[in-house]
Amino acid sequence: MNEYQFELTFKLPQEVDPDQYFAALEKYCSDAMIGTGQTGYMAFDFNRESTSAYEAIVSAVADVKKVIPKASLVEATPDFVGLTDVAELLGFTRQYMRKLMVKSGTAFPSPVHEGKSSIWHLSNILVWLKENKKYEVEDTLIDVANVNKKFNLIKELSEVNDGNQNNIRELIAS
Repeated sequence: MNEYQFELTFKLPQEVDPDQYFAALEKYCSDAMIGTGQTGYMAFDFNRESTSAYEAIVSAVADVKKVIPKASLVEATPDFVGLTDVAELLGFTRQYMRKLMVKSGTAFPSPVHEGKSSIWHLSNILVWLKENKKYEVEDTLIDVANVNKKFNLIKELSEVNDGNQNNIRELIAS
């Protein structure tokens, strides 16, 4: 068993007062720090032991939904990152990450959004660093980032696809 660290953010139904759920959430999510910083949302910072990142994240989502069935997943992290985020995560400087990106040219993973602040899927950068630059990157971090990428992509796809559950199950399992 490995320990997987990840965060899940849920949007709560309008009629839900998050305070009424803390006791039940403590029971199902005792391995998470729970926060309600923004009105209408709850965030969970998990350190969950499991046989895989997929099982850890799926079980965490299921545990939250047991307590708040109408809560909807907004984002699973780590996933969307800028160069600064990757640098901090791996103990590099932002300048070093930028140097790696610039020197590699088109070999560096393509961003999800390119602009003043470009955004990437973390798993794409971690795999690239491990395979092309031979950096030591924890497999559990790559696994979590990859599963979170799928969750976030599926969430977006389900909104476009009216939540076709068969397509969603196939994508998560792949």
